[in-house]
Amino acid sequence: MPEALYRKYRSKSLEEIVGQEHITRTLSQAVKTGRISHAYLFTGPRGVGKTSIARILAHDINSLSYTNNSQHIDIIEIDAASNRKLDETKALIEKVYVAPVSAKYKVYIIDEVHMLTNESFNALLKTLEEPPAHVVFIMATTEAHKLPDTIISRTQSFHFQPVDKEKVIQHLRFIANKESIQVSEEALGIIAEHAQGSFRDAIGLLDQAANYTQPITDETISSLLGIPPKVMIDNLINAIHNGESSALVANLTDMAGQGYSAPIIASLLAQIFQKQFLSGESVLSQDIILNLLKDLLDVQAASRPNQLLELILLKVCARPKAEQKPTKTKELRIEPVVQIEPVKPIKPIAKQPKNQVPPDSPKPKPKKASVLKKNVDEKMWAEVLSLIKKEHNTLYGVVRMGVPDFNTTGVIKLQFAFAFHQKRIIDPKNHSILLQAIKTISGDDMILECSINPKLLKRESKPEEIQDIETINSIFGKGELL
Repeated sequence: MPEALYRKYRSKSLEEIVGQEHITRTLSQAVKTGRISHAYLFTGPRGVGKTSIARILAHDINSLSYTNNSQHIDIIEIDAASNRKLDETKALIEKVYVAPVSAKYKVYIIDEVHMLTNESFNALLKTLEEPPAHVVFIMATTEAHKLPDTIISRTQSFHFQPVDKEKVIQHLRFIANKESIQVSEEALGIIAEHAQGSFRDAIGLLDQAANYTQPITDETISSLLGIPPKVMIDNLINAIHNGESSALVANLTDMAGQGYSAPIIASLLAQIFQKQFLSGESVLSQDIILNLLKDLLDVQAASRPNQLLELILLKVCARPKAEQKPTKTKELRIEPVVQIEPVKPIKPIAKQPKNQVPPDSPKPKPKKASVLKKNVDEKMWAEVLSLIKKEHNTLYGVVRMGVPDFNTTGVIKLQFAFAFHQKRIIDPKNHSILLQAIKTISGDDMILECSINPKLLKRESKPEEIQDIETINSIFGKGELL
């Protein structure tokens, strides 16, 4: 039987561990100098290397070689979930005082140690306080908050971090090349995202996909994970934005009928609404979005997730009409047009000597208004946007939200759905940059007018606008997805 990839590529030494360098460096130095603690505690999420490092460390401190099939009589692994009672703990403690058979240290690896009962912890505590010199405990848990402080304080604690997504992708690519697995970069990205920092989960999913079909594409992984197509999520978002309860229920029923789980749908919706919250581009108020994001968290652990998700979204659809707009309703009024023109410096007036009549001087003739060579049109405006994007990508993301009007000679009128975007444009620095870009393309000095038009909110949202992640990130900075 072929060996599972996650076992085949399990690290065999501390140097091979990826993503936990802050831990492996400390443990390697401890082994080299012989400064071995009598008790270690490894905490952190699943699949990040806790058990692997425990096994490697147990062999290293005894100067033993380690492979996946390594077994030694003085290295004892215990699953606390199935050996949690007091009697079982007492039996373990009695054996602790027996000297190792052939190794320098007798090492006890206790996995999921948080599962021990309070009585078992009390019994173990006495041994941790006065341990035999030949015994080392290595305890691992995913739920450190369930451990008594008295236990934690008598150990050297190491917290394992979720592995960085790019490191997971890099490791998956290495395995795929070794195993001649054809997989796209997009598929690797989805695998790493789904694994949430767990090497074991990521490698297991790659193994499953390789047995399913090759080459492995993003559609392959989405199908295995039960991720619904983008068009279904877009239809769901539109129904929520438009308050269409019937369409919402119909879409959810259709998705459930095709086997898409409520927790996955809730996770995808949470990602999209979080991005809308950060960008301020939603017909929902920020208060509604915040409450929605909070409610979506409960779907994962719900006993009836489909029904809970439907109720959560129906509550948003049934919101009062007044709550469809952002909270600051005053900013959605059609405000007076704001015109900003460069301020000309005022020349100081020279002081005249007293009792001296200034000589007569001819009155200055009024300057003629410069004649515009040409007006800005859609093509030239596209060139302006392209120029802004090259030099000022953040400003570009705001300008492109405006709806331009070129009907007035020498004037460009920009209308925005949100006051936030108008304020960014009329900022003197941004305004100056935009005017200079217009002059560069048109060859003329133009007047720029910015105003708010809430009617733009009623335009049908385009899927590509909702999914324009790079633009949103460039304006507001990346936020952590739920």
